[in-house]
Amino acid sequence: MMNTQRYTRYEKARIIGARSLQIAYGAPVIIDTEQDEPILIAASEFDAGVLPFTVHRG
Repeated sequence: MMNTQRYTRYEKARIIGARSLQIAYGAPVIIDTEQDEPILIAASEFDAGVLPFTVHRG
């Protein structure tokens, strides 16, 4: 489920930040990873293209 949309660095930071907050508050992790920090887990999920976030521009 790789998304072909390109994100700006600000959008990427917002997506990873929001996801890491979810993980820190106990949300289940979507991928198998050896990471233990929420921000690193979120970055791994972003890189894998599995995050269910959408960006509305306009």
